[in-house]
Amino acid sequence: MKTSFHLSLPCLSARDTKNFYVDTIGASVGRATQNWVDVNLFNHQLTFIKASKFNFNSPNYVFEGKILPSFHYGVIIDVDTWGKIYAKLNEQNLEVVDQTTFLKDKNGEHLSFFIKDPNDYMLEFKSFKDSSQMFQS
Repeated sequence: MKTSFHLSLPCLSARDTKNFYVDTIGASVGRATQNWVDVNLFNHQLTFIKASKFNFNSPNYVFEGKILPSFHYGVIIDVDTWGKIYAKLNEQNLEVVDQTTFLKDKNGEHLSFFIKDPNDYMLEFKSFKDSSQMFQS
């Protein structure tokens, strides 16, 4: 069995969250009710459960001169898929944090960009130059 990751997070609106991940990102939906939704994001299960207002007061951090959100999640995908999603989101005039290459010419070199979902979560899309270096230091 190929393994997949599961993450459960609070959301402000299951409907708005579903619409963002399906219509904007292009993900699919599994089980859903009025108060929660399972999103299939590249075969990883994100469960969003309606909750009252929440706040992650995590500070940002600086990596290679870029200010990044300390609380974020994302997917690692091939460069062609990464480019298609990046272009699609930019065409929709969404607030996409511009692409950056991190660790240029080092182990773990990768392209990255972030987008905020309707719950103010930062979703990162990464593509490694060499996927075998994902965990190499």
